[in-house]
Amino acid sequence: MANSAQARKRARQSVKQRAHNASLRTAFRTAIKKVLKAVEAGDKAAAQATYRESVKIIDRIADKGVFHKNKAARHKSRLSAKVKALA
Repeated sequence: MANSAQARKRARQSVKQRAHNASLRTAFRTAIKKVLKAVEAGDKAAAQATYRESVKIIDRIADKGVFHKNKAARHKSRLSAKVKALA
């Protein structure tokens, strides 16, 4: 239990920040799933369009430090390979 006023405030702030980070993590995963769904459908144009949108989201979230930049790069690389593999 937080005893000082500062500790109580930090506890309040951490709850709010945790909820914000959770929503960013959800957006990250959703962006990846959108690209995978477009790849599954086999539509290369749609897959490329969703990939470009997803890269913006993934980079923005990695810049905020919610995910490590290498994790973001790994996901982008794998998604790019899947989009390029479409005939």
